[in-house]
Amino acid sequence: MGTALKTALRQRDRQATAALRTASAALANAEAVPTATEPLTSGDQHFAGSAIGVGAAEAVRRELTRAEVLEILRAEKQDALDGARAAQAAGQTDRAADLLAQAAALDPFLTD
Repeated sequence: MGTALKTALRQRDRQATAALRTASAALANAEAVPTATEPLTSGDQHFAGSAIGVGAAEAVRRELTRAEVLEILRAEKQDALDGARAAQAAGQTDRAADLLAQAAALDPFLTD
């Protein structure tokens, strides 16, 4: 998906860029793991709130299965399609067309 995003940016394809950025963010959010309830921070007055130790604020990301990736991408596509329907109903044909193009930009990634 990263290569497709770079290509969309180079081609100045606004709809594909928006769709791929949104999908990438959704995947990144799904990979995030909950952090500790109490962060490891220093009580030092000179560095209040800083993480203790190198890498202490980093968290291991969760590895998504292919099925989870497809589920997230399908949900992103469905959101775009729902938005397009709503925009069309509101008479916003340009916005509807943009959202339909965004939904179509995700199609290459939805093959099983």
